[in-house]
Amino acid sequence: MKRKNLSDVLMPDDQMYVEAVNALRRYHEAEAAGIKGAELERLRKIAESQFQAVTDYQLGALGGFTPSRH
Repeated sequence: MKRKNLSDVLMPDDQMYVEAVNALRRYHEAEAAGIKGAELERLRKIAESQFQAVTDYQLGALGGFTPSRH
């Protein structure tokens, strides 16, 4: 198992984290505005993908399991 390096962990103000939060905000705003169908699904997938990238990065920085890249 990889050794933990807390200096590699993303802080809440890191650009990668901020972009994921903003993507989720855009999704919820669109949902509240009554957007449906493909556009809402597109926003959901973007938010999900960005949060997955943050999660994968954080797990790697903390020495946890990270999925292999193909």
